[in-house]
Amino acid sequence: MATSTVPAAPPKKSALQALARPPMVGLFAFLIVFVVQGLGHTLMVGMESIFGEAYVLQSAFVLGLAGAVLLFIGMRHDSEVAGTWYGFWAGTLIWSGWVEFSFVWSANVLGIPDLMDTHAPGEIATKAEYLVMMSSIGVCLGVLVPLTLNRETKCNLFVWLQRNLKMRTGKPSRGYERNFAYITALETIFVTWFCYLALLFIYDENLLGDRHPVTYAIFFLNTIWAFYLLSRLLQMWKVTTAVRYSIPTAIIAFSSYEIAGRWNLWTDIWVHPEKFGVVLSLLAGALAIAAFLAVRTPTHAKRELNA
Repeated sequence: MATSTVPAAPPKKSALQALARPPMVGLFAFLIVFVVQGLGHTLMVGMESIFGEAYVLQSAFVLGLAGAVLLFIGMRHDSEVAGTWYGFWAGTLIWSGWVEFSFVWSANVLGIPDLMDTHAPGEIATKAEYLVMMSSIGVCLGVLVPLTLNRETKCNLFVWLQRNLKMRTGKPSRGYERNFAYITALETIFVTWFCYLALLFIYDENLLGDRHPVTYAIFFLNTIWAFYLLSRLLQMWKVTTAVRYSIPTAIIAFSSYEIAGRWNLWTDIWVHPEKFGVVLSLLAGALAIAAFLAVRTPTHAKRELNA
């Protein structure tokens, strides 16, 4: 008489293993980078409020210096996980401390006034430091050229441009080892910078303006692009790849959020910590937990999870 065996039940997945699966890997990375964009505004407002005009620039220097130290530590790490996370936080702190506040200093020295919102009397449309930032467009484009032509690049956009526009400058070097802290920090700073400038020139009434029909079209196409990138991100298994891919994805998505906020569709909670302190504190706490879980998530559990 033949006997039949009951197949063993598959082992239950732990919560940590569940976080290692798509779409959670990409979603966590996206949410971390997206919320960091907003909290960066909160950080600037908070520093200006706490330290005042007398000491805010000194505090900004210390903030940027902390980012530089993180970058130094990260670039000494051989681990892709450590390097990627160190690079992201280093780039974020360097941008917030040294880059943004350098424009604040320049605006104050030059006596440039804020641009007021013609659609909401008494409200600031564009702060003076961002008007000064527009003058950096030449430097931004100058840096963009060698980044685009770099034969060692792994950026999907740059690789696509090189392939389709016949812009390749040679084959990647054999045995070339990427430094992930350096790559991630540079990506964080440059993508943030580029998207800031894109929005500022879109808002410029001499070019388009925030209520121009082309601006509505840009918002529509940018939002589609953000959702497309997010759909790809949500399919990723590898944490470090997801983090690096989430940087442009979340910043592009945040650009659509910024444009909609420019139309006064909602209150920008990030720049009003005095009103939304509880909400912002909860978001900061959730960000810390999400970052901790993302770091604890296996870097590449696909093979084990498929077993």
